[in-house]
Amino acid sequence: MAVLTLTRNMAVFLDRDGVICKDVHYLSNPKQFELLPGVAEGVRLLNGLNVRVIVITNQSGIARGYFTEYDLEKIHRRMTYELYKRDARIDAVYYCPHHPGDGCDCRKPRIGLLKRAERDFNLDLKWCFMVGDRELDVKTGWNAGCTSILVPSSETEKGVEADHILPNLYDAAKLVKMTLETFQIRHVNPPFPMSRRE
Repeated sequence: MAVLTLTRNMAVFLDRDGVICKDVHYLSNPKQFELLPGVAEGVRLLNGLNVRVIVITNQSGIARGYFTEYDLEKIHRRMTYELYKRDARIDAVYYCPHHPGDGCDCRKPRIGLLKRAERDFNLDLKWCFMVGDRELDVKTGWNAGCTSILVPSSETEKGVEADHILPNLYDAAKLVKMTLETFQIRHVNPPFPMSRRE
């Protein structure tokens, strides 16, 4: 019971491109959306753990004029539908539409989007995970006090370090499950292992 109460205040934050779907530079059409292997299984496992699953994504293609917010909404509807067909659920999607030079607080590795999710879902960020395929995703997690998991893709920079490096989202979900089970067995309530910061 202690673990079930706890997990209502934790989330796994997911980068979109390269973690959930195939990385198509400036994805602008729902027809280009392609789920990666293990994603539905991983999200479904997290759903079963009563853990929020929240997408955090930079989408500067809007500011660059490559696509509109309506286009992005259609892509995210496709993402939600593809997961729904596989009995998996995303709880929320937060995106930054700004250009990298705009200086906003919501573009990763800044944590504005995670702080919004924290307020919206009453989360405790030190219990949360950030899963991504780029160094900026890892840094976003660390900047917010989360545990960062790197799921390498063709876009992953060389030499990137993280709290955990795993091959796909399903393995990341299994790590979350194992961590929860560990705390349940020990009947303790400390935060997850501290994230490393530079």
